[in-house]
Amino acid sequence: MMSQTSLPLSPGVGVGAVVFNEDKVLLVKRGTPPSEGLWAIPGGRLELGETLQQAAEREILEETGVVIRAGNPVFTFDVIERNAAGEIRFHYVIVDLAAEYISGEPVPNDDAQEARWISADELSTRDVSDKTLKLLREVFHFG
Repeated sequence: MMSQTSLPLSPGVGVGAVVFNEDKVLLVKRGTPPSEGLWAIPGGRLELGETLQQAAEREILEETGVVIRAGNPVFTFDVIERNAAGEIRFHYVIVDLAAEYISGEPVPNDDAQEARWISADELSTRDVSDKTLKLLREVFHFG
């Protein structure tokens, strides 16, 4: 049973980066909750003192080994997940940034099970998170 102290006291801020290279987008298969087992935009927690761009560049490098230059925010959404008792298990505000690919090939690290460049055609063959699909289709007309 989850203790009260392990539940969040306030929302966290997450940051992701939308990176394209040769008509493919960089996605990771999440290895931990929330969204465990789903393909999504790579990213992670904003750390105290970091800008959104610094956090995105650090997180993408840590999670995939790919070097990027992060740009402006393009998509923001909430992730709120409750446990069986109705208590908030996760609450994140996620800010996804457009990013420029600099170098590197994706290798899963940190909490990613897999990391790959995915074509628009491949999106339908993967279990991609709803928010990632919405972002890619509505903002980037990809997939």
